[in-house]
Amino acid sequence: MSDTNVTNVKKLEIVDTIRDGIEIGIKNIGPILVNLILYVLTVWIPYLNVGTTIGLMVGVVSKASKGEAIPFTEIFDAKYRRYMGEYFLTCGLVSIGVGVGFLFFVIPGIVIALAWCFAPLLAIDKGKNPSEAISISNNITYGNKGRMFCIFFITGLAFFVAMLILNGIGVATRSLAIIGIMTLFSIALGLFYFFVIIGLQASLYKQLTRDI
Repeated sequence: MSDTNVTNVKKLEIVDTIRDGIEIGIKNIGPILVNLILYVLTVWIPYLNVGTTIGLMVGVVSKASKGEAIPFTEIFDAKYRRYMGEYFLTCGLVSIGVGVGFLFFVIPGIVIALAWCFAPLLAIDKGKNPSEAISISNNITYGNKGRMFCIFFITGLAFFVAMLILNGIGVATRSLAIIGIMTLFSIALGLFYFFVIIGLQASLYKQLTRDI
């Protein structure tokens, strides 16, 4: 796909993408969970935490999008530390653009965040330079940003409502034991939501970068 060609971008199917994202998340629960735990345990270690952050945010999503097996220690792969300059520069440029967009009454910031959300993945996974990664991300999301927003909004709303219901059940019973159980269920649901978000990112990335 040409960097400037935005006319043949595939239109996302909202329901199919949500279903695919959930399936990807469920399929990779084990590796994602272990990598997440290892990340939390080692995030305080300087320099190493750069590679583990890239591994979790980019490596895991990239491998999930390709249907590849995700190693339980994926975040510790030394290759991710090699790309820290490209990652920081890409994220820095994206953050500046999103920040300026939010100054113009929020909505432009959300639009830019959606348009450039795949830039870090493109920079690391596809070897694009930061400006090229941002440009390609902007092109492949053209015409799909509204659908992407709906995908994340619907999914987030569903989990939020489910957590409210669980907490409401606990409070309604006025039983400390049941409140505790419902709280544990809510925490588990929140963790599952993280797996689904990884799956949704992987599904979107897979669909929109198929020709790159």
